[in-house]
Amino acid sequence: MIRLSLALALVCLSALPGLAQDRFDLPVSAELLPGWVQADGSRVAAVRLSLEPGWKTYWRTPGDAGIPPQFNWSGSKNMKSVQVAWPTPKVFDQNGLRSIGYADELVIPFTLEPKKTGKPMRVKLVMDIGICADICIPHTVSFDETLRHSGSKPTPAIAAALAQRPFSAKEAGVAAATCRMEPTTDGLRIEARVTVPSTGGNEVVIIEPGSGEIWVSEAETQRTGREIVGVSEMIHVNGGTIALDRSAIRLTVLGNNHAVDIQGCTAG
Repeated sequence: MIRLSLALALVCLSALPGLAQDRFDLPVSAELLPGWVQADGSRVAAVRLSLEPGWKTYWRTPGDAGIPPQFNWSGSKNMKSVQVAWPTPKVFDQNGLRSIGYADELVIPFTLEPKKTGKPMRVKLVMDIGICADICIPHTVSFDETLRHSGSKPTPAIAAALAQRPFSAKEAGVAAATCRMEPTTDGLRIEARVTVPSTGGNEVVIIEPGSGEIWVSEAETQRTGREIVGVSEMIHVNGGTIALDRSAIRLTVLGNNHAVDIQGCTAG
């Protein structure tokens, strides 16, 4: 697959812990934003990645030419759960390959639920990301910081990133979202149909299967009136049988004006 062949050409580099003060002169720097504490005791924090001009990094589903980000929270203390909120990404086309991600700066907000409200929280995070320009570099950023109560006033950079999230299905006026699947020689063909007003310009449908063991091809996208259709191929990465839960399938419509995040689809 494209991702596997691309990986053979990557140059491996890593970063020092803390504020990502890099051993090498890499085109990205990172910092952990401690954020604020909400009324329910949870904390909103974030990682900010600053990229040099011409470089980009990737969304949770990076496309065939991208490197998927990975988060490892092992070793964190007083942390019950983490929810990641991704700002709306952009679609990049380069040398006939499509990738989905961010240029210049990316703030990734997290909602951290503590085991014990009001107590300090140790955030031990290892992020594996990809950064690309003419070449692609796998990059590791590490943080090990203790977050203490810092007030309830939102951090502007994090609040701005939260405001850039895709609309929910309800907010965007989604009337229907269906998924029809049929077997192929290697796996499944999925056809997702979403009845939703235009998101502007050249739209792209992203289909996420809800399982990391399933590879999904770039969707062929077409809009007719109020309905947008995305068609992809699915293959089990280990060659196994594909079993899908429609409620776990996630559809994203990316347009020039805004994006729509749709959780689950019905039989089509």
